[in-house]
Amino acid sequence: MRAVEASVVFPGPASPGHTLSPLRRGGGDPCYLATADGVIWRTTLMRTGPVTARISRAAPDTIDCEAWGSGATEFSETLPALLGAHDEASGFAPDEPTIAAAHRRVPHLRLGRTGRVLEALIPAVIEQRVAGKDAFRAWRLLVTKYGAPAPGPAPVRMQVPPPADVWRRIPSWEFHLANVDPGRARTVVGCAQRADSLERLTTMPAERARAAMTTLPGVGVWTAAETAQRAFGDADALSVGDYHLAKVVGWTLLGHPIDDDAMVELLEPLRPHRHRAVRLLETSGLAHNPRFGARMAIPNLRVI
Repeated sequence: MRAVEASVVFPGPASPGHTLSPLRRGGGDPCYLATADGVIWRTTLMRTGPVTARISRAAPDTIDCEAWGSGATEFSETLPALLGAHDEASGFAPDEPTIAAAHRRVPHLRLGRTGRVLEALIPAVIEQRVAGKDAFRAWRLLVTKYGAPAPGPAPVRMQVPPPADVWRRIPSWEFHLANVDPGRARTVVGCAQRADSLERLTTMPAERARAAMTTLPGVGVWTAAETAQRAFGDADALSVGDYHLAKVVGWTLLGHPIDDDAMVELLEPLRPHRHRAVRLLETSGLAHNPRFGARMAIPNLRVI
């Protein structure tokens, strides 16, 4: 199988690791692998078919990609958007001292967009209201069982995410075995049933697309924001309702924890770049969240 090759040259330094890391669903994600030499392997299901991509830095400002599979040409055409070449940050000039310092540390941070709505939405649904470790395990189990082997010379155990018609037909007991409760399972299936409409959201402004997603049963503001960040590269999609985010923002910017309402008020002057500000804090290493006790135990739904 011959690879489709593509390169993207940026006007300054590029960091594919920073841009693509939000697509990784845990260390065992069968759709994402970062190797010790800086190469990123990613699988996806494009409109034209499955893809395995090998993404690497050829120079400080140049990213190379080799892609295999029937969707490889389409993937290569969308590579600049995926790597954040279309990210518009020219109006971002934060006054808040810590965010300004984060911006100086990683001025080359770019927000990418996959253009694949269902592929971002389903793992976000699985991550609702549960510990990340449990959600990542569920994603790994379901994709490994119901996805397809990655095309081309992919590393072992890499899989392409299932298409919508497969997600719709996963039996309820398989979600149960993956520790996904019936409510989240119904939401996954319901989203898959509306896959065509969801994919058309990429033609809308991101704010309208987020609002449209929240009309689906089981999809709230947090889930829509997490999806928009990845599928649309939405720089303003603030993950309100996240278990940790408000506390992290509070500790980092104010020295004490705050709630969602206070976070929204605090970050309001940064519109339309609130998510960008959060990503800068994360990637710069300035985000701070002290721990005061043991982690919450993960409920085992499989024995209920």
